[in-house]
Amino acid sequence: MVHDRSEWGAASLVLIAAATVAIVSARSYAGSWNDGSRLAAVESIVDYHTLTIERSIFVQVPSRGESTAPPPYPLDEPDLLLYGTRDKILVKGRFFSSKSPVPILLMAAVYQGLQWATGLTARARPDRFIYWMTLLSSGLAYVVAVWCVFQLGRSLRLTPPVRVGLTASFGLATVALTYSRHINNHMLLLGVAAALFLGLSRLAEEARAGRVPLLRLAGLGTLTGLGYTIDLGAGPILLVCTLGLVAYRCQRLRPVAVFALAALPWLALHHAVNYAVGGTFRPANAVPAYLQWPGSPFTPQTITGTFGRHTVGHFLAYAADLLVGKRGFLGHNLPLFLVPPGLVLLARGRPRELPEIVHAACVCCGTWLTYALLSSNYSGLAASIRWFVPLLAPGYYVLAVVLRDYPCHRRDFLVLSAWGAVIAGVMWWKGPWMKHMVPFYWPLVAAALLSWILSWIRRRRMEGRTVARG
Repeated sequence: MVHDRSEWGAASLVLIAAATVAIVSARSYAGSWNDGSRLAAVESIVDYHTLTIERSIFVQVPSRGESTAPPPYPLDEPDLLLYGTRDKILVKGRFFSSKSPVPILLMAAVYQGLQWATGLTARARPDRFIYWMTLLSSGLAYVVAVWCVFQLGRSLRLTPPVRVGLTASFGLATVALTYSRHINNHMLLLGVAAALFLGLSRLAEEARAGRVPLLRLAGLGTLTGLGYTIDLGAGPILLVCTLGLVAYRCQRLRPVAVFALAALPWLALHHAVNYAVGGTFRPANAVPAYLQWPGSPFTPQTITGTFGRHTVGHFLAYAADLLVGKRGFLGHNLPLFLVPPGLVLLARGRPRELPEIVHAACVCCGTWLTYALLSSNYSGLAASIRWFVPLLAPGYYVLAVVLRDYPCHRRDFLVLSAWGAVIAGVMWWKGPWMKHMVPFYWPLVAAALLSWILSWIRRRRMEGRTVARG
């Protein structure tokens, strides 16, 4: 009873802390073309009952002689005022958002509910519209992700202090913190991925006990199908890898069929809407012809989603830069530096979660290689590599198992998390749509890695003294 009460108290504190961060972080303005495009589509669906976005306040261009004075709400990007969002596609003479349609439809449902409840409209109060849409999309996804990491620690039987440290590191020492400030698909997919890895951890326990609830499989299929619709780069990899893991854990056709049937409606919805807009089953924003409108900043060489733009040498350099360059994902999420050596340790130790660890590694490597092959722009103007934000979920799954099975590395984790919190704080201050590097980025990364090395040396010396005394 006492244990249940303390667990409930700790969980409540985690939820309150995560919700507070989300409430404080959410901005009341569109920070880039990226979130402006989504907001334009949400406004158009609810207020104008169309997928075209020409009438949106985030798209309309002032006519000649019309005032271009700033509207009564802050706007981070002047281009949004002067030209509207440029994350759009032109299909048969009509403009549409270039973003994935299913998350937009879900956000439109939220906006419709807000409108029914409060009378809120985007045109009358754009600041309130943007704030609430940000809080109920990226902010809610942040809370869900933090909560799931905390519960994952319980599922993996971490001690309470380690669970709290793991959760705090995830929420405050990674790019998750800054991406909670504005609407973006990457934060949404992180929330889905965190819930998915929590569900997979529980599925493993249930499979070992000889009982696999069909409701669990339906939930995992729903999460995986939704993840597919959010990002057509990482989503298909997540789907294939998770299908393989479910098949391995369940060893029967019926559970796999339940999983697949739960995912199928989301896939069908995505491709149906995408085809209705662009007449293609591939992502509409990867069709070069749709991006060739007057003033478009995109060219066939800069859009994401096409092969054949790299030589072998350039591909290797670009792939490495995505991880450890000036925008590198590892350098902006310092605790993840423990993941590669942790995978080596876990491969040797062969814990019972080894299938889930292989799944996590495949999701990370597959997503990394996919974007290394299909892109050349480092994900545009953003904090680190925005495409990789969802990879925090598999990364922290691996870290949780490492911290449980190899307690000697907990100090290393704390050191990297402390420095990571400094970088994350600066990124939060600047916001996710950063035009330049994090201030003092390289000195901060160097200090973190040096501190980690010194911590490792100190631990080895202490271990040597212990052996000598023994």
